[in-house]
Amino acid sequence: MKKSIGIHERLYPNPVVLVSSSFDGIDNIITLAWAGTVCGGPKMISVSIRPSRFSHQLISGSREFVINIPTKSQVDICKYCGKNSGRNVNKFKKLNLTKHIPSVINTPLIKECPINIECRVKDIIKLGVHDLFIGEVVYVNSDEEIIYEDGDIDYEKLDTISYCMGKYFKNVLI
Repeated sequence: MKKSIGIHERLYPNPVVLVSSSFDGIDNIITLAWAGTVCGGPKMISVSIRPSRFSHQLISGSREFVINIPTKSQVDICKYCGKNSGRNVNKFKKLNLTKHIPSVINTPLIKECPINIECRVKDIIKLGVHDLFIGEVVYVNSDEEIIYEDGDIDYEKLDTISYCMGKYFKNVLI
C-alpha cells in the first residue's frame, strides 16, 4: 500500500561535493548535494545554489567554479562548509585546506580532495529558490593513485559520500 507524503525533492542519492569559488581576491567553499551531470558532449555539470549564498555571488562574478569530490574522511569539512558562510569566515584557512593551482581556470582546487573538476559557467537558469549553474568541464584533476592505467578514475578506491534529508551516507559499490 502506498501513502502520499506530499511534494518533495527527495531524489536519493545526491552526491556531496565541495564547490570552490573565487572572485575579486576572495576564495570560498560551499558544500552542495544538488549537483549532477547534465550533458556528455560537451561535458557539463550543474550545481544548484540559492541566490542568498555567498558562493552564488562569487560564481556569478567569476563565471567559474571547481567541483571538489570529498571522501568519507572529510564529512566534518563538508558539514562545516555547509553550515558556515564565507562572508564570515575564510574556510580554507579555518579548516587548514590547501589551495591548489588550477590547470585552466582561476579558482583554486582543494588539494585534499582526490578529484577536482574545473568548470566554466555556460548558463545560469533561475528556477525558483535556487539558480542552476551549468558548468562546462574544462579540466579534471585527480590524485595519481586513483587513476586506472587507461587514465580513467577508479572510484572503487574512494569512499565517496551522499546526502539526503540532513544525513550523510557512505556510498557502497555492489
